This record gives sequence, C-alpha cells and structure tokens, in this order.
Amino acid sequence: MLTPLAPLEKNNLSDRAYDALKQALLSGRFQPGERIVLRDVAGELGISLTPVRDAINHLIAERVLDRGPGGQKGGASVPRLDAEQFRQLMLLRADLESRLADAATSNIDGLAVRQLETIVQKMRESIDRDNKNTYLDLHRRFHFSLYAHARMDVVNDITEILWLRCGPALNAVLGEYVPSLKQRDFHNEAVTHLKAGNASEVAESIRMDITEAGAYIYEQLKQPSRQPEAAVKA
Repeated sequence: MLTPLAPLEKNNLSDRAYDALKQALLSGRFQPGERIVLRDVAGELGISLTPVRDAINHLIAERVLDRGPGGQKGGASVPRLDAEQFRQLMLLRADLESRLADAATSNIDGLAVRQLETIVQKMRESIDRDNKNTYLDLHRRFHFSLYAHARMDVVNDITEILWLRCGPALNAVLGEYVPSLKQRDFHNEAVTHLKAGNASEVAESIRMDITEAGAYIYEQLKQPSRQPEAAVKA
C-alpha cells in the first residue's frame, strides 16, 4: 500500500508542496507514466490547489515532470524514460556524485562516518529481509548524507534533480537488482575508504555503485516490455 502524503502546515506552502512532491518522487510514490492530479495532491497535503500548482510548475520547469494536457491547470505526469535517456542521466550522476564523494572525504568526521556505517548495516539487513522499499530509502539516505559533507551546494542541487528525473524509472526496476548487491557492497567499500581518508577510492566506490546499477537497469529498459508507450493525446 502506498504511503499517503502528509498534510502540511499553512506556511510557505508552495515550497513545502515542492519538497513533499520531490520526496514522493524519490521514494517511488509515483511510477513512470503516472498522471499527477492537482486536486488529489492538494487533498492529501491538506492545502489549496494554488501552492500545489506552483510546485508542479517548478518540477515541470526542471524537466522532472511533463505537463498535463490541460496546460498549467491540468496537472502533470511522470515521464517515461527510454533506455538511452536513462543511460545519459546515469552517466551524469556517476561523474557528479564521484566528485561529491571525493570532496566529502576531506570534510567528514568520525561520527558522520559511523552514521553512514549504520545505514550500510541497515541496508544489508533490508536485503536479507527482502524489503526492497526500505533498502531504496536507505540507499538515498546514504548517498545524500555523504554528499552533504562535500560543501558543494550547486553540484548537490544538480545531483538531486538528476535523481528526481531518473528516480521513478530507477525505483520501478532497481528492486529486481537489489538481491545481487550481496555479491559486492560498494557502499561498505566507500565507508572503509572513508575511514582511511582515501578520497579517490571513496569516489571510485560511488562511481562503481552507480555505474553497475545503471548498466543493469539500462539493459532492462531496453526490453520491449519496458519501452515507453507513445504519448496519448487528450
């Protein structure tokens, strides 16, 4: 059962609606091709249509969402990425996130490393329990907790947009890839290298994590059953 969006307090509603929608997209709340209806989102968040419309327009401007058939009043839909579009997004992610990981190594302290180590342990436990949703949530927490120490806000913001653009497609397919993560744990390797202060190896572990998962999902998206359907005109 999908987790409903939590109602928002009545302040800074456009920004808060934007943040709520971002988290919903990253968590797999919306699937590729799914229509996002303004009235439904406003009802779940407990706010009016206007801040939701502002948030939707913001995500459309960032090319995270596609505009619905009714213009600015018609909601939006989650794009269906084809294999090549996904490949390009993952190439950018691998480059930017390895740079963030390299920079973070110089700034991170022992407490933060231990917190990352705890997240990795929970990730392993979620694989053993076949709890893919929990794994995917922890996976995002690990990456962005690490990148927060890079002190590269511009790169971090761009990285978040890349996650948002490929997130629904990744969430739809990555669950099938998760069991294979027992074979080699790049997140644990990254933590080991963080402890040693080896920035280049931390960066390489993050790059390999993204590259290997991306290659698997790329091949899945190339399958005929995974190809985006032609857009339906209203």
